[in-house]
Amino acid sequence: MQLKKNIKLLGWFNFFTDFVFFAPVAIIYFQKVTGSFALGMSIFSVAYVSSAIFEVPTGVVSDLLGRKKTIVVGAACSAVCIALYAVGISYWVLFLGALFQGLSRAFYSGNNDALLMDTLKETGQEKEYHSHLGKISSMFQIALAIAAVAGSLMASKSFALVMWASVIPQICAFVVALRIKEPQVHIKASGNIFEHIKESLRQFKINNKLRLATMASALRFSMGESSYFLRQAFFKTLWPLWALGIPQMFGNICGAFSYYFSGKVINKFGLYKILKFENISSRVVDFIALVFPTAVSPVLMASTSLTFGVGSVATNSLLQKEFTDKQRATMGSLNSLVGNILFGIFAVLLGYLADKTSLIVALIASQAVLLIPLIFYKKIFK
Repeated sequence: MQLKKNIKLLGWFNFFTDFVFFAPVAIIYFQKVTGSFALGMSIFSVAYVSSAIFEVPTGVVSDLLGRKKTIVVGAACSAVCIALYAVGISYWVLFLGALFQGLSRAFYSGNNDALLMDTLKETGQEKEYHSHLGKISSMFQIALAIAAVAGSLMASKSFALVMWASVIPQICAFVVALRIKEPQVHIKASGNIFEHIKESLRQFKINNKLRLATMASALRFSMGESSYFLRQAFFKTLWPLWALGIPQMFGNICGAFSYYFSGKVINKFGLYKILKFENISSRVVDFIALVFPTAVSPVLMASTSLTFGVGSVATNSLLQKEFTDKQRATMGSLNSLVGNILFGIFAVLLGYLADKTSLIVALIASQAVLLIPLIFYKKIFK
């Protein structure tokens, strides 16, 4: 019974983790401190590249030392990260905060999905993974929706207020993490870390579906996240600062529904149809919003969240089917490593392209790249 509480606790943990008031104005704040979009986007890049560096070690820590210890340390790093962002007196303080964010992301990336899967296996609910993942992931979106409006209103008064207020939920996430119970179902690996990593890498070598799914996931994540952060600056050219949280709130509410009902949608239509429809429909809507920029564009782009949640769950489920129990967190971390490295590259390139041309040109380029995963999906389900 105690172990079943992990699912509810993970939902609340997700809520507090993403209950960050500065989310809708992050790129604006970073650009304000650093003086350019390229440097502002480089803060995101540092966070994701440092996450890539820490990915494999933290994945091994999770597999060898336990899921609970890993999530607790990750929550502590997240609180330090937001506090440093709030100080934000120079680029290098933001840089240090980004390093802690990367470390936190690395502790979470392979571990939290593995924690959910292990919990479900131990309680006999393994086949319901995508349904439970969708429901607890909806808590991310609910948190972002609430924080979006409050955060943009706070930012219109004071950036310091919105940044420091974001520290409190991270402390709450740490408290929730302490209450999680460690599942015992995952197989303990040998103490030889190098053999553990070697075996994880071997799975990518021998499993073609896993390689294709990883490439699709990495592209979807890296370019999708890069364009998501940059589009807030595009929204600011169309809407006042105090209102920027409104389209994000709308998008997060749509995302919450998409995540929550993703299990039923996937059961009805299957992974391939979901992944194909989500990619194509989102690109069409975003292209229209960017090629014909109007005050409606932010709402149109936010509406793609209606399919984003179910697409994300489908992507995760595709990967989890190919991961082994023994190396589940480490393999998840290896997948995240590829995505984070690509994010580090794409974020700076998009920021540079925006500085040299325009925000619209940079965002249109990102949408073109996001069509590439369709090629990998076709090969996987062929």
